[in-house]
Amino acid sequence: MKNVRLGALELTILLAVARLGDEAHGLAVRRDASARTGHDYSVGAVYTTLDRLEAKGLVTSRRTAPLAVRGGRSRRQFRVTAAGGRAMRDAQQRTAALWAGVGTFNPRST
Repeated sequence: MKNVRLGALELTILLAVARLGDEAHGLAVRRDASARTGHDYSVGAVYTTLDRLEAKGLVTSRRTAPLAVRGGRSRRQFRVTAAGGRAMRDAQQRTAALWAGVGTFNPRST
């Protein structure tokens, strides 16, 4: 399989799914990504990105049983695939290569 290039939001959402494990449903993914980046992502942006990641084969989804509350609805739960894991490792390696040789950046020293 060829290397999949991820956009910044795709990588952010994919990493959130990986971090959350069995708790990776849409709103939890949104909360995690928003908290870690300091950006309040819209629900639509998160679900669109999750759909795009699923179309690329990087995540899978399934419906859970309805929540055990009156009127409880099922959730769409996401899981990183093996291809998604490879894409995360590839992105990590590319980022490390970009930072190689920079060390700690101090804007006053330039």
